[in-house]
Amino acid sequence: MLLALLGAALGLLAFALIADEVAEGETHAFDEAVLLAFRAPGDPADPLGPPWLEIIMRDVTALGGTTVLTLITLIVAGFLAMDGKRAAALFVLVAASGGGLLSYALKLGFERPRPDLVAHLVDVSTLSFPSGHAMGSAVTFLTLGVLIVRTESKRRIKAYALAVAVGLTLLVGFSRVYLGVHWPTDVLAGWCAGSAWALLCWIAVLLLQRRGKVEGASANGSGGPERPAPPSSQSS
Repeated sequence: MLLALLGAALGLLAFALIADEVAEGETHAFDEAVLLAFRAPGDPADPLGPPWLEIIMRDVTALGGTTVLTLITLIVAGFLAMDGKRAAALFVLVAASGGGLLSYALKLGFERPRPDLVAHLVDVSTLSFPSGHAMGSAVTFLTLGVLIVRTESKRRIKAYALAVAVGLTLLVGFSRVYLGVHWPTDVLAGWCAGSAWALLCWIAVLLLQRRGKVEGASANGSGGPERPAPPSSQSS
């Protein structure tokens, strides 16, 4: 829990530092240099790499969209509910929706426009800071990964869940910069805020499990703790 608290604090601090630098315009040179690094020299409309890479990036970026993240959240919540972990299912819904609302509120608070330095390779209409895809991916994938860690007992499953969650979060954020629809600092800020939220959810799950409010790895099909088998009767 102490490590999770430290990680959440560092994530919030990093977000605050990035936001402060963005507000003062100190990140402009960095943002421009990174965006242009992904475009052909002299042609900001032509992304680096073969045509199929652009198609892959468009598919990857869709994983961080509201529709996909909502479907994933509902599917996982439904699975947990059917597995008898109803409190855990409710927690997934609250954590994911809370993170989404926080992302929307931050966008309205900073009102940073989208980059106009390079051509956008996908359609966008919302504000830029922080990246909703980067933050939404961190909130959803990392929160679900954390929940799996807290509700599963096998170490291999825990490690796999966290690796997939981190990998998807990084890929979605990278795709937003490659497609030219976000400044790099938008993505970095989204990762920091989303990771902090996921770590706070980890702490909340741990506290709730200690109080018996959320099912843990020992939960049975009824959503409650496992009960020992009754002793077998012996004949006289």
